[in-house]
Amino acid sequence: MEYNFTEIEKKWQAVWKENHTYKVKADDSKPKFYVLDMFPYPSGAGLHVGHPLGYIASDIYARYKRLKGFNVLHPMGYDAYGLPAEQYAIQTGQHPAITTEQNIKRYREQLDKIGFSFDWDREVQTCDPKYYKWTQWAFIKMFHSYYCCDARQARPIKELTARFEALGTKDLNVACTEPLSFTAEEWHAKQEKEKQEILMNYRIAYLADTMVNWCAALGTVLANDEVSEGLSIRSGHPVEQRKMRQWSLRISAYAQRLLDGLNKIEWTDSLKETQRNWIGRSEGAEIQFSITNCELRITVFTTRADTIFGVTFMVLAPESEYVTLVVTPEQQSEVNAYLEAVKRRTERERIADRKVTGVFSGSYAVNPVNGAEIPVWISDYVLAGYGTGAIMAVPAHDSRDYAFAHHFNLPVIPLIEGADVSEESFDAKEGIMINSGFLNGLTVKEAIQKAKEYIVENNLGNVKINYRLRDAIFSRQRYWGEPFPVYYKDGMPYTVAEEDLPIELPEVDKFMPTETGDPPLGRAENWTYEEKT
Repeated sequence: MEYNFTEIEKKWQAVWKENHTYKVKADDSKPKFYVLDMFPYPSGAGLHVGHPLGYIASDIYARYKRLKGFNVLHPMGYDAYGLPAEQYAIQTGQHPAITTEQNIKRYREQLDKIGFSFDWDREVQTCDPKYYKWTQWAFIKMFHSYYCCDARQARPIKELTARFEALGTKDLNVACTEPLSFTAEEWHAKQEKEKQEILMNYRIAYLADTMVNWCAALGTVLANDEVSEGLSIRSGHPVEQRKMRQWSLRISAYAQRLLDGLNKIEWTDSLKETQRNWIGRSEGAEIQFSITNCELRITVFTTRADTIFGVTFMVLAPESEYVTLVVTPEQQSEVNAYLEAVKRRTERERIADRKVTGVFSGSYAVNPVNGAEIPVWISDYVLAGYGTGAIMAVPAHDSRDYAFAHHFNLPVIPLIEGADVSEESFDAKEGIMINSGFLNGLTVKEAIQKAKEYIVENNLGNVKINYRLRDAIFSRQRYWGEPFPVYYKDGMPYTVAEEDLPIELPEVDKFMPTETGDPPLGRAENWTYEEKT
């Protein structure tokens, strides 16, 4: 018999829909199983081949678990906020909500034709106020929390305030943007705005100045995968690195917990290793280098304190706050030209590109263990987000430092017995130390430990654990996205009352940044919040 798939599929899909075949109810007699797909972004083009490729696999698994007696929850939804709908609104004047609704209807028709076993009674749309009420609620919870390193968990910010009132920062062990020090008396003497600024240093959801990919033509920040060779992938507009005030989430506080948790989940070893590399735990030391002819000290983080005698220059990230402090008047124009040239490159491009570029700042640092003066350079192979945004360069034993030194004719001092650095760096982590003062004759392992002890004993720095994982930027410069549930008083953010959620998007006359550069929400009129007494 011929399989007339058009009639048969249409008939039985109608039956499934009418009878709510895949509707899930609580049933304590069956074990529960949750199959969650990544929600698609409803673009005007409709589903692409990657959507059913993933959904078919998870649907097969959901059906298999049902046949094995599980009560399977298999919902579907739409990641319905985003830049494409907003760009279409700018071009046509049509509200993004209208475009999104049309696209969702088209997606639903296509998904139904494939015959997935989704429970459509649990459909989620991220642009629905009933949904983002809870993302706003979650943001408020994170704003009013800090991370306690002793308890290894988030705690209410009120507890931190109470501690400041009683003890100040004495023996404080919490995650923060930068270490602060004050007494209880000094805390009580501060004004409300000062206290809020201090608390922002500890909140899990916090405001901070962050380097971002800024596209002026689109009036928004772009993710790294939305940028290629200094241009936005979608429109080809120029993108540059710019420091902007952003909301961020302090996920870096959870780095060790994330690492520990990898031992408890059923993933492949290769996937776990990828995650470990992403989190990037490294044990090392922070060392202070003084700058000649001024009182400035630059802190660097290194996992190889044993190589300090081989430091022949220092490199700052272009975004580092140290740059403006060390550039001499004679080098200012050359440095400015370099900064202008590299600001359109994303961090991903800078990591992947091995091309050597840099500029001399005009200043010199002092090696704290032997007093040698070393030049301070600026180069985009150093990233501001890892460590302190400054490195001590040891070209004999690091390939990128070696390439830089070779390009700019800087000294290379081998520190391992038998190391041949005539053509390339010697990256071995074993051997006997040479050219290293009090470390000579030790193995690398012994030298690392002794160097860290020396640094601490001589007040040159401190031992520290660092992570590559960085805090997540959580900002919106666009119109078509859920508003942050905050209002501002005296320039500081405060959260709205939970009973006032959701805070919905206001109507605006245009969906693009204002003439003064504010985001589209700056066009909203009479969009205010009245504090509860």
